[in-house]
Amino acid sequence: MHLQESGEMYLEAIHILSNRLPAVRSIDISEHLGYSKPSISRAVGLLKNGGYIVVDKDGFITLTDEGKEVAEKIYERHTLLTNFLISLGVDEETASEDACRLEHVISDKSFAAIKRYALEKGEN
Repeated sequence: MHLQESGEMYLEAIHILSNRLPAVRSIDISEHLGYSKPSISRAVGLLKNGGYIVVDKDGFITLTDEGKEVAEKIYERHTLLTNFLISLGVDEETASEDACRLEHVISDKSFAAIKRYALEKGEN
């Protein structure tokens, strides 16, 4: 199943929340992203059917190995691109917003080049 940008955003949010909370629920995702509960419910269903997450009987959400791989990839892109833009003089809020858009469309090849450059310059 090919994920769209929104699916990647949900997985990234689950990843971030799972590092901060003992357990992630739909309401946590809703509060984190600022989306309505019906939107979260629909996305959770799609991600569950796609094999990216597991929802237990108590409603706790866990990333599958595949979901974690995608989430970590997107999170790495977001973090590195944000820091890179800040190093170029972009303010933090704008850098984070732009990185959020870029992380979903940049090719693996271009991201790898930016990552190499940033690591060489010590801007990771």
